[in-house]
Amino acid sequence: MNILIVDDKPANLLALRKILVKPGLDIIEATSGNDALALLLKYDFALILLDVQMPDMDGFETAEIIRGNEETKSIPIIFVTAISKEQKYIFEGYEKGAVDYLFKPLDPDILQGKVNVFLELHGQKEALKKINTKLKMANKRILEQQETLIEEERVKVLLQMAGAKAYELNQPLAFLVEDIELMGEIKGNPKKTVECINRMKVSGQKLSDIITNINTLHYSKPTQSNKDSTAVASSLDREINILVVDDTKDVLEVLKAFFADQDLIKLSWAGNFKASFAMLKQEPFDMVFLNHILSEGTSIEYLRDIDKEDIGTPVIVVTEHGDEMLASHVIQMGAYEYLPRSRINSESLLRVLNNTLERASLRKDVEKAHAKMAEMSTVDELTKLYNRRYFIDALDGEFERANRYEMDMALIMLDLDYFKKVNDTYGHPAGDMVLSDVGGILKKHIRRSDLACRYGGEEFAVILPNVSKESIYSAYERFREMVSKQTFKSESKLFHITVSVGIAFSNDAESANDLLAHADQALYQAKESGRNRVVIFKVKEAQDN
Repeated sequence: MNILIVDDKPANLLALRKILVKPGLDIIEATSGNDALALLLKYDFALILLDVQMPDMDGFETAEIIRGNEETKSIPIIFVTAISKEQKYIFEGYEKGAVDYLFKPLDPDILQGKVNVFLELHGQKEALKKINTKLKMANKRILEQQETLIEEERVKVLLQMAGAKAYELNQPLAFLVEDIELMGEIKGNPKKTVECINRMKVSGQKLSDIITNINTLHYSKPTQSNKDSTAVASSLDREINILVVDDTKDVLEVLKAFFADQDLIKLSWAGNFKASFAMLKQEPFDMVFLNHILSEGTSIEYLRDIDKEDIGTPVIVVTEHGDEMLASHVIQMGAYEYLPRSRINSESLLRVLNNTLERASLRKDVEKAHAKMAEMSTVDELTKLYNRRYFIDALDGEFERANRYEMDMALIMLDLDYFKKVNDTYGHPAGDMVLSDVGGILKKHIRRSDLACRYGGEEFAVILPNVSKESIYSAYERFREMVSKQTFKSESKLFHITVSVGIAFSNDAESANDLLAHADQALYQAKESGRNRVVIFKVKEAQDN
């Protein structure tokens, strides 16, 4: 991290450097206000130590310019000065934006302590900025994936409609082409020309009707995503529910005064930890304003207890006086904001409200995004079984475990017979329905320790740890019968489907890849020998082949 020290006397700069020097800290020096302003354009500073008495531009003027710049106004400034300790000078320094005031000669321990607080806060701020950037990127990726999935479904529906209407288009198109060719041959025969024109009108109307049907197809449009992921609405456009936790009601009265004209802000009160936790679990509050000092403990204990209660409502800690060490501590404990009562005003409250609502909204979006990403990375959307990626990882792990503990495991490969005919005859929605239903049958059929996956297309796979060879065949013979007896319905049409099953065992394989190849070979034999059957891989037969 970078720290800027500004003093027109080289000896003072040297003294400050000796006190502050430590690994990981880059101390950059300036001998005037103008030099300091130039350096602010080049570096990102965690803190500025600024001498008040300097020629040309004094520290107060320099601080005022720094505070007036949007990019530098949030950098904390500590004034270091040897001038009078009169209140007017101190007040002027705070008015110019100082966070603290130190007088020469400096106490090294006090200086190091104060600097360390601001360095720690800067580090937390930068870490939070990186996390927020990553979370926003993750959320953006999820939104893009969702839009892609919706677009794929839209295209799928359109293609299905196109397939359904293709045969209807054939007849009027054929008639239209015939009549056009016939008109070329019957020039000079008005009667036959009129007949052709009338038939062409009929064919044209049929084509128009079919196209109208296609154009009136309804489908869900994707939700428009926010293209600017950093833009957040700061206006209060809904009711904001705030719980004030304060056994003296002092904080409650302060907030009531400032929010008196805000119809959308609803204040509730709790006088102790237990009452507040009960209210937070019963009602959806947007945030908590917490008095730092309560009769049963401080905000530190409260933040620790609310975490144990697994309550995620944002907490803003309100204190009697500003304390940088306390601010650092409560932020580390999970508080969203830290607000000294002396700095409470309309502007600071609006800033706290907006920042808290923004962060809470982002956190919820990120939690949803993470949940969706985790699900998408391991679960097949259609069948709700594990996907192929998860299956491959699990197969390696289970094979190694079976070898280590000298147990046998089985691998089942299943394939729906003549599945293409289902899609061709009844359409892709019917095919998706069959895959989903077969996945549901398989999920109910397996043991709790088994792992069922959609391997790809109409093919499924099941990993069965710690099995008995004798029982597996009969179990999946029962499954095959269940599928063959299942009646599927597409609109008013009923149909059945069968499944071919291949089984292989880990004791017959040298590796997980071998086991997969054996199960695949058994499935191939089931297909070749007539389908709708269960085949177990046998080493001797494989060697003979």
